[in-house]
Amino acid sequence: MEERPLHNACVEKWDFNWLLHRAAQRVGSSFAEEVAKHGITVRGQLILQALANEEVQRTQLKLGAMLGLDKTTLTSELDKLERSGLILRVPDPNDRRVRTPVITEDGVELQRKVGLALADVELAYRARFTAEEMAVITKALISLADGEAPVHGSCI
Repeated sequence: MEERPLHNACVEKWDFNWLLHRAAQRVGSSFAEEVAKHGITVRGQLILQALANEEVQRTQLKLGAMLGLDKTTLTSELDKLERSGLILRVPDPNDRRVRTPVITEDGVELQRKVGLALADVELAYRARFTAEEMAVITKALISLADGEAPVHGSCI
């Protein structure tokens, strides 16, 4: 068997699950570092992206369900985005308890900038592989993501 380098406390953890998890951590960390340069979090960017791309407005409850974010996490992120002037929460005219997050012009502009920066981060990772390797990796990841096992947590 091929020798693998040792990585801190993760000695001899080179099985399939560990490798997928570690790869996701590394890519996720790169994304988080890039997003932080713009003063938001990955979840914040995810919310801005959803709001910028939605043709139909969603209530906070529906947005949380769509993104797989629990009420507490979503509310915290929306609070930060609202304080930064990136979103507004508009009360429902039929039910004052219901709020609909709406992205502001500043939010749209920031989401666009961050989206472009994240595309560059992803391109740097993709550059490690040939087009053929990326096709195989993408096909394999789609197959794994489209399994029958339940998915827990948010879409990040």
